[in-house]
Amino acid sequence: MSHIHGISVDPVSTRILLATHDGLFDATTKTPVKLSEATIDLMGFTATGEPNVFYASGHPGPGSSLPNPVGLIRSTDAGKTWQPVSRGGQSDFHALTVSSGALVAFDGQLRTSTDGTSWTNSDANFVPAVLAGSPTSTVVLATTQEGPQRSTDHGKTWQPVPGGPVIQFVTFATPVEKAPTEAVGVAPDGSVYVSTDAGLTWKATGRIAGQVEAVTAREGSPGKPWIWAATTEGVQVSTDGGATFSLAAS
Repeated sequence: MSHIHGISVDPVSTRILLATHDGLFDATTKTPVKLSEATIDLMGFTATGEPNVFYASGHPGPGSSLPNPVGLIRSTDAGKTWQPVSRGGQSDFHALTVSSGALVAFDGQLRTSTDGTSWTNSDANFVPAVLAGSPTSTVVLATTQEGPQRSTDHGKTWQPVPGGPVIQFVTFATPVEKAPTEAVGVAPDGSVYVSTDAGLTWKATGRIAGQVEAVTAREGSPGKPWIWAATTEGVQVSTDGGATFSLAAS
């Protein structure tokens, strides 16, 4: 696999999916298995609250009939096939997430949509590296060079997080059937931060070795979410809130 753009872990089975330049792969075992039939450079890959339903963006590769860029695309069969939804030939959403009532995306312009078809431009004046939401919450987080931004209305309006660390990656720790309160942030140097109040305050917990390319998390014991990080050294996992990491597959 070449560059990894996104990672998702099923909260029940802990199946590890990697969205890459060459399509979607199952990396649960040491030898990744390609899932997508056609090759698509999957940007902005995000899971939803529905089993086997994903959204993404990016560029078509060999064997794909999608426009370039692909705009918003959707899979309902766990990433095997992808169908166009909107903005084909117009948008490459490098950052994309879902909230309980909207899609939030960035293609040079921060946009929100309640149906994936029609989009509303946000007045936000920052450039997010990563957007993080949850299908059970109205809160959306964004990472910027000046620190995290936080929205409580599905990405419509934003406020900077006072005293927040400069993090490159952010994700909510997925709980079961409730709005998440824990979030995980990773700085450019691999330093890990955990929030227990949905991104309002942050605490340093540890550090990830290697260059981090994507991060995801799910709820563990209180204040210690499980964290998966796709890195240049492989997929690493922490079960203690980022204090220690080990390779996820062997």
